[in-house]
Parts: sequence; C-alpha cells; structure tokens
Amino acid sequence: MKIALIGATGFVGAAVLKEALDKGHEVIALARHPENIEVENENLTAIAVDVFDTDALAEALKGSDIVISAYNPGWTNPNIYADALKGAASIQEATKKAGVKRLLVIGGAGSLFVAPGLQLIDTPEFPAAYKEGAGAARDYLNIIQKEETLDWTFLSPAIEMHQGTSGTRVGKYRIGLDNPMFDENNRSILSVEDLALAIVDEAEQAKHIRQRFTVAY
Repeated sequence: MKIALIGATGFVGAAVLKEALDKGHEVIALARHPENIEVENENLTAIAVDVFDTDALAEALKGSDIVISAYNPGWTNPNIYADALKGAASIQEATKKAGVKRLLVIGGAGSLFVAPGLQLIDTPEFPAAYKEGAGAARDYLNIIQKEETLDWTFLSPAIEMHQGTSGTRVGKYRIGLDNPMFDENNRSILSVEDLALAIVDEAEQAKHIRQRFTVAY
C-alpha cells in the first residue's frame, strides 16, 4: 500500500512508520520537522507540511491509498484543544481534496465508555493534564461520525498505552469497540509497538470502516 502518515515523528507516528516500512509498505511521512525522522528506507518519502495549510496538505496526500493521522499538537501546547480540532478538520478536508477514500485517525481513550453513559474522560480519576487533548479527541469523534464521503476509522488506544512497555512488540492484541479492554489485572494497557501493529493491520484489512474501535492486551 501507499500510506500517507501525518505526525510521523511523534510517539505513535514513529512507531507506525517503523511497522509500516517493516511490512513493506510505501510511506509518505508528513511532519512539521521531517529532518527528525531517523529512519532510512527506499520506500520512505519525508515531506515537511503544516497541517493547517489544507491545500498544501492535500497536494502531499495525493496518490495515497490511505491517510493515517497521528497528529497531535503537543500535550504541553496551551492551545491543544483548539489546535487539535483545527488540525483534524484540515486533515479531513485535505484527504477529501486529495481524492483519498480512507482516513484512519488515532484518537484517545478518553471517549471510551467505562459504564453506561459514562466516558473515561468524565471520571474523577482522569488525569487533568490530558483532559484538554482528550476532550478535543472526543469532540472530533462526534464530528467524524457524521462524515459521509470518506471511509473513516477512529482508533482509541488502550487507557495506559502511553505507559505501556515501550520497546516490546508482543505481536498480538484484543479488539473492542466503544468500551476499553481490560486484562486479568484489570488494566487496559498496550505498548506503542503493538498499537502500531493494530493501526497497520487496520490499514491493510479495513475491518472497521466508519467505526470506532479500541485495542489492548
């Protein structure tokens, strides 16, 4: 496949880039600072792009089979909520302008339902430091669910994905939809390497078109 990967230098994006290249896919890696991409591969093309420049982004996405968005304006960004929604809207529009049918968005776990009518982000235990970004991801999920042109997919990682055993690729995971998956220790956890595997698997298999799903051990 020819995969356009937005946010290729980030925590999740870098792992997706490695997984996709390891599986032999051609990747257009889009980032604010592509010089930070440390991988060298004949199937890799790195492009500097501003996600807010919708027309330039659309040009960079042309010819791709799928757009994978690992875009994150940065957890320390004081405008993370507004920038996350603005960037996501630009990516969605650019994907359509580029004539690419599929868009896979990596969102957050905050919108997963931990009880009937109760999303994780609304529980007292949810970390305040992640609330703005998670709120943007939840609100964007509500937006993209109304998208009727693209074959979109929204992936919510495990709750403790950011605390996962980085550097460990188990090579398997379990799949859920709107509720988090918990292991025998009542933890919803996944390494970033296995999250990347799940993302590339979905890109290849298209099992959750116009759906949100989640993955964990």
